[in-house]
Amino acid sequence: MQCLDKAELGATTLCGSSQTGDECGSNGLPLTPNGIRILGQFQKLKTIKHPRLCKYIDLVRGKHERVIIVTEHYRENLEDRLKSSNLVKLAYEALEGLAYLNKLGIVHRNLAPQNILFDEHGVSLWNDLALPDIISKIFSFLETDTSPLFQIAEQCDRMEDIKCLPSDVVHLMKQCLVTSPLRRPEPTELLELPLFKEFHETTLIPDGNSLSMFSTKLRCKLLEVPTSDDFNMEDPIDHLSERSFDEVYYLWGLAGGDLEMVLKKAGLIRSSPPITKLSKFVVEEGEMFHECRDRSILLDDTVVILPLDQLRQRLHHVDAACYYPLLETRANGDFKKNNSIHPSASSGDLTTTSKLPLVIREKDVEYQFHRIILYERLLQGYPYTKSRIVKEARVDIPPLLRAKVWAAMLDIHGDVVGIYDAIDKETPTITDRQIEVDIPRCHQYNELLSSPMGHAKFKRLLKAWVVSHPHYVYWQGLDSLCAPFLYLNFNEEAVAFACLTAFIPKYLHKFFLKDNSAIVQEYLAVFSHLISFHDPELSNHLTGIGFVPELYAIPWFLTMYAHVFPLNKIFHLWDTLLLGNSSFPLYIGVAILQQLRDQLLSFGFNECILLFSDMPQIDIYKVVQESVRLFRITPRSATYRQYAPVEKDTAPKIAPGYMDTSNGFAHLSMDGISLEDLKQERCPRISADDLIKLCELHIIGSSPGSSPSKWSRADKPPLVVIDIRPQEEYPFSKSKNTQRN
Repeated sequence: MQCLDKAELGATTLCGSSQTGDECGSNGLPLTPNGIRILGQFQKLKTIKHPRLCKYIDLVRGKHERVIIVTEHYRENLEDRLKSSNLVKLAYEALEGLAYLNKLGIVHRNLAPQNILFDEHGVSLWNDLALPDIISKIFSFLETDTSPLFQIAEQCDRMEDIKCLPSDVVHLMKQCLVTSPLRRPEPTELLELPLFKEFHETTLIPDGNSLSMFSTKLRCKLLEVPTSDDFNMEDPIDHLSERSFDEVYYLWGLAGGDLEMVLKKAGLIRSSPPITKLSKFVVEEGEMFHECRDRSILLDDTVVILPLDQLRQRLHHVDAACYYPLLETRANGDFKKNNSIHPSASSGDLTTTSKLPLVIREKDVEYQFHRIILYERLLQGYPYTKSRIVKEARVDIPPLLRAKVWAAMLDIHGDVVGIYDAIDKETPTITDRQIEVDIPRCHQYNELLSSPMGHAKFKRLLKAWVVSHPHYVYWQGLDSLCAPFLYLNFNEEAVAFACLTAFIPKYLHKFFLKDNSAIVQEYLAVFSHLISFHDPELSNHLTGIGFVPELYAIPWFLTMYAHVFPLNKIFHLWDTLLLGNSSFPLYIGVAILQQLRDQLLSFGFNECILLFSDMPQIDIYKVVQESVRLFRITPRSATYRQYAPVEKDTAPKIAPGYMDTSNGFAHLSMDGISLEDLKQERCPRISADDLIKLCELHIIGSSPGSSPSKWSRADKPPLVVIDIRPQEEYPFSKSKNTQRN
């Protein structure tokens, strides 16, 4: 984790050139705005982690193609330290950073004294000339054989200083000032010069990437927790500085931080009356001339420091121990797991906050602070802490860590990068054309996914899945399934691919077969039964008007609702979906229908078709709560499917489904019936095993924490059993029963 330490968060802004509104590409679609292009390409910069380079944290796209860039920043730069620094050491460390960038295929192109910053450990001509004059002088160097170094020294009257420098330093300067880029050495070549030999042993290794969470190696070996004495010092530790850049920036935003407001106060963003933006002359074809240029859109390399005072004030009362939570404590020689929700001096008991609606919890600075730190500690122990991660996910998942938590819940592990890189994603396939048609229509309101970089990643991921699953085919909807994983893991395609690959077998088992009709029809039939089980009136009405699930629910289940809801709702929905088994999506569908129940009961067939032609506004939070409640009160065998995947976390079964054999009732488990019979039935069947359990157990309430308990003798089971078999099918005849009694 790259900590904030003594650094600050700096913001700068620039504007991309605007596209003409009526310009279209070869595909007939409008050209992608340059701001979105920049946003997509910027994501690669966020992955750069090197001790000689400042970290890029975020890029926000504003109005009129304005983008705001947030980076790690230090106030002191080379201009301030030029006379007091060890220039040879400085040159070596700068070359280290440049060499690493070149290795990634990146060129700096803006290396200047004000861009070489110093942290507390050290390093993290022509100033009066205008740019045209500088360019003119550079071209003049080509006219003679004299080194540009000596030409510059003569013009600045510094030849005597050059003569006093060691020969190896002069050689380095001459190498760096070669005019032709073809003859100019690469940073890696300069690092091997004898001048830098003494620094080779101190070379720093770049930080590891976040994929380390999928390794089984011990990742907390060097973890140091401050002692209790550290917490009570007169000059307390700045514990916030020990948190990562991403975490501090995220919490800064929750605490009221506003990038545009900060830049407006600094004068970097200025608004002007609209009348000043009117063109002087407009021709009949619509082309405009002599439009006044807004000076505020020009590049300004001023860096504005983001104030962290408000965030520090919000976390001022947080106990120092909360920055280093212990997952287990030792009492009487035994280890005991700590609670996930801790009390807080500033907000009282956070257990109360945890019961508030999810949208409120996700905006609460202190609550998110505690949850993020807890999850980060748990993720450090993954995969050994997977069960605890799943337990915490039942409460909620911090948006900042959703990508990693989802990966843990899907049991992603091993060499995910190696597996993904080994797949051929370049050779043309018969599905390429369909993929290229689908991608521009998939969640393209999202700026990141709609960028050219997003489209390229989309295509690679989808092709990788198709190529690595030759027994399946590409169905429309696979792109929607891919979108949430790509958005969350935009810089880690391998993780997005691994998540998609693990998600489909669990929730869409055999859905992508070339002939999936039997699987889909069985799924829809079970869905119809589930509607009848929980809402017979609604089921009868929809059946009566002919509004069957085939007309509206196939996109729901084929994409796990990713096609019909925006990403922000999908995130909240899948947070809970990933906790359930393969039948949980059915309960989500029932919960959606119940939220629209009043409308559906009053509508005819045509009105229902229009209602679902564009998914109406749905309260996802209520859908999640209702689907969990329905899941808890429904016998598991009611959603039995022959084509369901075998659940890994249950006891052995005699057939794919849900009934276990560990309780001695193996002969009472479910048997499959034909698809035709299944579609003709109006309500679900349940197993004899579930029937016996229902007679023995009582589900208390419908709250998330409820658990089953035994019925007392005075109570009655929550069901009535009616045997409708003919008398001759009874196990014993009437006379024998009478004699036995």
